[in-house]
Amino acid sequence: MTRAVQDLPKAHLHLHFTGSMRVDTVRELAARHGIRLPDALLADWPPRLARATDERGWFRFQRLYDSARACVRGEEDMRRIVREAAEDDAAEGSRWLELQVDPTSYAPFVGGITPALEIVLDEARAVSAQGRIGVGVVVAASRMRHPLEARTLARLAARHAGEEPGDVVGFGLSNDERRGLIGDFAPAFAIARRAGLALVPHGGELLGAQSVMETLEQLGPDRIGHGVRSVEDPQVLDAVAEAGVTLEVCPGSNVALGVYADRQEVPLRAIVDAGVPVALGADDPLLFGSRLTDQYAAARELGFDDEELAGLARDSLHGSRMPERLRKAALADVDSWLADGS
Repeated sequence: MTRAVQDLPKAHLHLHFTGSMRVDTVRELAARHGIRLPDALLADWPPRLARATDERGWFRFQRLYDSARACVRGEEDMRRIVREAAEDDAAEGSRWLELQVDPTSYAPFVGGITPALEIVLDEARAVSAQGRIGVGVVVAASRMRHPLEARTLARLAARHAGEEPGDVVGFGLSNDERRGLIGDFAPAFAIARRAGLALVPHGGELLGAQSVMETLEQLGPDRIGHGVRSVEDPQVLDAVAEAGVTLEVCPGSNVALGVYADRQEVPLRAIVDAGVPVALGADDPLLFGSRLTDQYAAARELGFDDEELAGLARDSLHGSRMPERLRKAALADVDSWLADGS
């Protein structure tokens, strides 16, 4: 029997704030604020992205992302994004969402990075109180900016660190892997580590296995966003497994950005068979046109049966920073999901 993946309890650990938006929401915000959107976010949605593994392709992806982000112009808009992301994830069976945000992007409209983060946290608490899903927040620095800014964000994240819905639960590093030196961001991650935050930098999607190894050695992460190209070097893949680091694998992103030609090439099976924990993620549904259940459907296409899909869901729950009481309940419901179809 094939069970419905939207009913499988899971955690979503790789979702970006801007990229989580519904396309209709972007269009409404653009109309409200008098912003002209590119055709790729209108009639041609979802965008047909060029290979982001080269500079031209990444530039096109980034321009679309920036166009969507420019539509977010204040507190009401920010709260709506958090609320809708939580609603959409809950509808797909997520019990816990870690929403990743760079508050510097929205600071000009709300009076600074501190108010920007506090708005997101406050709405995360509000939607979590409804009981369908818990929402934690990951503060993410950008590799496109100076490492000193990353330290500022890490200190801000540390001030709001906690273990409950509506708290900052992690610190990340996103954007183009080819920019900056990973070691330059180590001081920021040290600040986050002292605050007890999960360390969740990106690595190993646009660049190869060496990117993953440098991330392991220089940042000491708990999870790595993507990390799929660790399979290109068996020693690196073994190192990831030995470190117990969870990889946030996003098949829709990998294909849309041209890392792999199609879902069949995504090396999910090789990663799991190497003993690496995997949390499937949607990354940026706004630009990739696929949400979390689509990633589980992709795993099913790769030959994962329901028992193995349940294993992926358990990995996501264990790899999260959700409160233990919520994790325990969700894990029990994963068992029930399997038992209901037996």
